[in-house]
Amino acid sequence: MFDKLLIANRGEIAVRVIKTCRRLGIKTVVVYSDADADSLAVEMADEAVHIGPSPAGQSYLVADKIIAACKATGAQAVHPGFGFLSEKAEFAQRCADEGIVFIGPNPGAISAMGDKIESKKFAQAAGVSCVPGHIGEIADAAHAVKIAEEIGYPVMIKASAGGGGKGIRVAWSRQDVEEGFPAVRAEAAGAFGDDRIFIEKFIQSPRHIEIQVLGDKHGHVV
Repeated sequence: MFDKLLIANRGEIAVRVIKTCRRLGIKTVVVYSDADADSLAVEMADEAVHIGPSPAGQSYLVADKIIAACKATGAQAVHPGFGFLSEKAEFAQRCADEGIVFIGPNPGAISAMGDKIESKKFAQAAGVSCVPGHIGEIADAAHAVKIAEEIGYPVMIKASAGGGGKGIRVAWSRQDVEEGFPAVRAEAAGAFGDDRIFIEKFIQSPRHIEIQVLGDKHGHVV
């Protein structure tokens, strides 16, 4: 069991992890950008490391800075929270290579499920019924329009690395795609450090049934 953990996140997420670590007797290190210098998480953590300017692409999304902070403070594990680097298979693998415990799925599981394009391919290969769409990267707005018209409006323009409602836009027409594609790509790049986009049919008035499966590396599954 490790005794010092670095939290690669901010705000309420970091605060909740810190509180849990306190109950478990684990020391905490929080990283912070300029925007979070006076945050509650920085105040609560045992140690805090500044990792750069306010934009996430220059701080919380920079794996090198997170790894360097772990080494500088002696943190043996990283808790990524959600968003940011939590669904980056490359980051989970980097932690493993550096001998740092990544608190989350293994790189293989993240590759299969954390990236929407890859997870769609994975589901299709397994014979799962999927929403019609173009499951692959899209080069530009013209390519996006061509795909949208082949699928049929309305369509959803979605960031492959998206989550939490970010990087999604519904397009009802050619103009919506022409305007929406660059906007979604920019939002995806800023929020997730990944501007890959895919398009699928927008299902109106859907019925959402979600099944969650939780398992650990010891073979326990719920």
